[in-house]
Amino acid sequence: MPNFTKINNPREIRRRLGLNQQTFWGRVGVTQSGGSRYESGREMPKPVRELLRLVHIEQIDLSRVRRNDLEVVDYLRSTHPDLYKSLKKAISAQHQQEAAAPGY
Repeated sequence: MPNFTKINNPREIRRRLGLNQQTFWGRVGVTQSGGSRYESGREMPKPVRELLRLVHIEQIDLSRVRRNDLEVVDYLRSTHPDLYKSLKKAISAQHQQEAAAPGY
C-alpha cells in the first residue's frame, strides 16, 4: 500500500488482526474514542493513516526503530544497492520459510 493512500476500512483491518479498539488504536497513539470515530467514517489525518499502515499493515514495531537504523538502511541502499537488494531477498525468503513452517 503506497504511503498516504486512503484506508477505506480500518475496522476491517482491526478485526482481521483480532484486536480490540483500545489495543489497535493505542499502538498508533490514538485513543479508543478517536479510533471509533475513524472506524465510523471520520477522515483520518495523513500521519494517522501512515502510522496505521506502518504498525498494522507493515507490522513494524515502532518502539524498536531508531533514527540510526533508518540512516544505515538509507546508506546501504544508496552506496551498495546490490547488497541491499540481496539482503532484502534473503529476508523475504526467511519470512516465507517461517510462514510455511508447521505451528506458525
